[in-house]
Amino acid sequence: MNILITSAASALAQGLASALSGEHQIRLTDLIDVETDLEFVRCDLGHDEATNKLVQGIDTIVHVAQLPPSVLAESNQPENTEIDFQIRCTYNLLMAAVEENVSRAIYASTLHLFDSHDEDWTVTEVWRPRPSTDALILSRYLGEFTCREFAREGHINIACLRLGTLVTAEAAANQPFDSTWLEMNDAIHAFECALNTSGERRWEIYHIQSEFPNSRFFINKAKASLEFNPQFSV
Repeated sequence: MNILITSAASALAQGLASALSGEHQIRLTDLIDVETDLEFVRCDLGHDEATNKLVQGIDTIVHVAQLPPSVLAESNQPENTEIDFQIRCTYNLLMAAVEENVSRAIYASTLHLFDSHDEDWTVTEVWRPRPSTDALILSRYLGEFTCREFAREGHINIACLRLGTLVTAEAAANQPFDSTWLEMNDAIHAFECALNTSGERRWEIYHIQSEFPNSRFFINKAKASLEFNPQFSV
């Protein structure tokens, strides 16, 4: 499979690329230059020929959708930059994908869309998010909306993975407990599972976090439909 992974500078994208490159052809992209042994194309994800060229020959796009910290640091309006990236750049990427006949995309969203819900509630994929006004969270909600509209138009199938708080096992051992933890290897496994499913439905949402005593979110749908089997324990 030919896979495009965005946000190549991020730890998640690099972990995915390393895990997937043995069996798939990987193309990486980001808004900044990234050193890698894999194919890399720097792209601003604008509404132009460069974005179309970026997705040519791709079967599935994994849109990690994480801005490089340096881009935010250089922005005079970082909140607007974050929102613009999740809406406009995601729109441009998916528009190019449709025009170049890419059949599937996977969008990385966040379980922090439900931070305002009581932790004792059994929140599943059918619940409506209540995002805060924090740009990092609100922008992901708007990114989800953008993806959903493309999927509903019937031109591309999209799976939305709402991720917990990413952490490595080593870091978790030295941090206060977080009920939303998603260990990095479990996160990579979730994307592998999503890639290995048929992806026949236009729009699907899956809640993804590691499973341990007092973990906050139910992941039954991902376990049943994607065969997601997280291994991290605290």
